[in-house]
Amino acid sequence: MSDHRPRRPGPPADSPWRNARRPPDTRIAEEPAAARPPAEQRLYGLNACLAAFARRPDDLRKVYLLESRIPALKPVLAWCVQHRLGYRVVAAEDLDKLTGSRHHEGVCFDLRRRAPLSLDALLALQPAAGASLLIWLDGVGNPHNLGAVLRSAAHFGAGGVIVPAASSLDLSGAAARVAEGGAEAVPLARIDDTRAAFATLRRAGYAIGATVPREGTPLYQAQLPQRLLLVFGAEGEGMDRALVDAADLRLTIPGSGAVESLNIAASAAVTFAEWWRQVRANR
Repeated sequence: MSDHRPRRPGPPADSPWRNARRPPDTRIAEEPAAARPPAEQRLYGLNACLAAFARRPDDLRKVYLLESRIPALKPVLAWCVQHRLGYRVVAAEDLDKLTGSRHHEGVCFDLRRRAPLSLDALLALQPAAGASLLIWLDGVGNPHNLGAVLRSAAHFGAGGVIVPAASSLDLSGAAARVAEGGAEAVPLARIDDTRAAFATLRRAGYAIGATVPREGTPLYQAQLPQRLLLVFGAEGEGMDRALVDAADLRLTIPGSGAVESLNIAASAAVTFAEWWRQVRANR
């Protein structure tokens, strides 16, 4: 697959519209996902792509977009011209194939993949003292749930998400789209040893709270610590019992009882909001 790069003679070198009026090149749709270098990832969704560009423009590698998205992406296209990065105006069906989704919102970026952080690196990003919320996901594998958790986490000021090294959970294009930019604001860390990680977190001043569907302290009656690690399990299986046993507090979201529990994304949003209300809202 050949990239579409600026050439001379033609429009001025600093014009972001050099490529914009070319007819879609349907050959790009032939590029399978496996053909991309492992060090790259494919993001889609307007807010997800704009957030990635705002925070890490140097990671951008390629841009595909619908003609209707040219106005919204004008700064991105200007960057591509300035740095001699390829971009293409394509048809909607081509973006469907490139992203494996019809929910691409007219834009797709190939970017350099960010490696997950270590726990020490994640903790170095948190305030040394005072309020800090971290999230531990145990057994959660659905990318849409991850995206929804990241969106809520960003909204309520969480400092990061932790997953076990063996987890298949990763920041996919689907997760980033659902996160609506939250994936860029909330870093992801992987850990190898749960017991050692809990010990490290406690030394850093974090209490560990396990969210359970029943027999926990009702969320709105609990006094939530300023520095808190919230542990969430997968729907159906729940979290590993050893994590529940190791927690400093167990939290249950009260409700009508008409259903057993909320899903992971809804549970996370409700719990983050209560932590924000107690700890951050009146600061």
